[in-house]
Amino acid sequence: MSSGFDLIIFDCDGVLVDSEIIAAQVEAKLLTEAGYPISVEEMGERFAGMTWRNILLQIEKEVDIPLSASLIDKSEKLLDARLARDVKIIDGVRSALSRLTTQRCICSNSSTHRLDMMLEKVGLKPYFAPHIFSAKDLGPDRVKPKPDIFLHAAEKFGVSPRNVLVVEDSVHGIHGAAAAGMRVIGFTGASHTYPSHSDQLTDAGAETVISRMAELPAMVEALSEWAAGF
Repeated sequence: MSSGFDLIIFDCDGVLVDSEIIAAQVEAKLLTEAGYPISVEEMGERFAGMTWRNILLQIEKEVDIPLSASLIDKSEKLLDARLARDVKIIDGVRSALSRLTTQRCICSNSSTHRLDMMLEKVGLKPYFAPHIFSAKDLGPDRVKPKPDIFLHAAEKFGVSPRNVLVVEDSVHGIHGAAAAGMRVIGFTGASHTYPSHSDQLTDAGAETVISRMAELPAMVEALSEWAAGF
């Protein structure tokens, strides 16, 4: 299925692979042990889409708890091990991708190493390689919610941001895509979803929100015909 878009950008965590819930479990445990009690559900709602480094910086701004720099390395090792063992593909992704003929890529806050590992594990790397972009490769201060990684992808493909559609599951990701001047579909079909998830994605700038990947091809076609505001 072709569309009026020149490029479709997919986030990875929580959109292609069901990894955000695993990250929330690992990080909630580490933060609780460090003196900042937080539930897995609250991790998903507040921090999905953010890098672990930026999560720690945000928490240090809120409370007077010095969080050890060693927590960064500890989390990375624990999370890599859990993801390598437990991460699964989001239901319906392969079918949706097979129906979309528009150019596509991945723009993620995860490291290139982690993206390779997860995509290889679930069999999705051939659908995107070599167009798999990590915001961390641009620099630690250029990750989502900054628009840099989205603009980087548009430049690589030689397309205008206004003709790009982004699929995102997090408020932070949607803020970045919107700041890049791109249109956004919100996705709430991963295991870390929460009751106000859809409303928050809409408030952040998503034009519409879907909860199943099976809905994506038809929604892409509908949005390509409806250029309201563009």
